[in-house]
Amino acid sequence: MKVRIDTEVCTGHGRCYTLAPEVFDSDERGHGFVISEELSDDLRDKALIGVQNCPEQAISIVDE
Repeated sequence: MKVRIDTEVCTGHGRCYTLAPEVFDSDERGHGFVISEELSDDLRDKALIGVQNCPEQAISIVDE
């Protein structure tokens, strides 16, 4: 399972890294990025918080 942020869509509201700092962080422009794309089971719920709170719907979780 992997989490991704579409950098073309993200505008830097910061909800992902504010609500789930274990999974997301911010770059120098304040846009979110994923600390580690590979999700352990315990981080999946945290990543879902980012997905559910992104106003641009720029975050996705994919099963691979």
